[in-house]
Amino acid sequence: MTEIWVVRHGETPWNTVRRVQGWEDTELNENGVSQARALGLHLSQNIQASQPIDAIYTSDLKRAHQTARIIADSIGLVPKIESGVRERHFGVLQGLIFHTMAEHQPEAAKVWQSRDPDAELSGGETLGAFHRRVINAIDEIAARHVGQRVMVVSHGGAMDIIWRHASQVSLQATREAPLLNASLNRIEVSPSGWKIIDWGDVSHLQQVSKDEIII
Repeated sequence: MTEIWVVRHGETPWNTVRRVQGWEDTELNENGVSQARALGLHLSQNIQASQPIDAIYTSDLKRAHQTARIIADSIGLVPKIESGVRERHFGVLQGLIFHTMAEHQPEAAKVWQSRDPDAELSGGETLGAFHRRVINAIDEIAARHVGQRVMVVSHGGAMDIIWRHASQVSLQATREAPLLNASLNRIEVSPSGWKIIDWGDVSHLQQVSKDEIII
């Protein structure tokens, strides 16, 4: 068994206005940096002695890597890049405000809303391809760290995939779990499958981002 602590990156300027990020390489805002520091401090003061993290992996996008670096510095680790956990490529929807997608890109917005795993998203990834990429990346990380505890700093869309797989919820079903910036989300990965330990913990944050991924 491998215990994996999944963390969504800290808040970005695009999160505050609910702009689709995808592979756009945005950086943390001031609140996002504070969130990452608060999580790192929480780990170093309250967690690391009793539940040490053996390694930290991160998406290669700046907002995740910046979050991971701040956390890793707090507990004496160096983050490792894992591009398989980067966000979904949302193609022509990237850069748009969520509630204006249908106005600017109606066909792509329909694909996004349908959650059809095989529907082509103009300029981006199908949901099915994204799902396979994230699941394979987590399985590969778990295989490298059997019997250990590792952290993976990723994105809202990837966390949605992880939650669904661990909860055995289909890609098209309603999601009932939050995807919060700088939250701690714990799963177990073993040959028998994935299991949720705990989800959506933001007790370490004084200010929680109001951004919520609706996918």
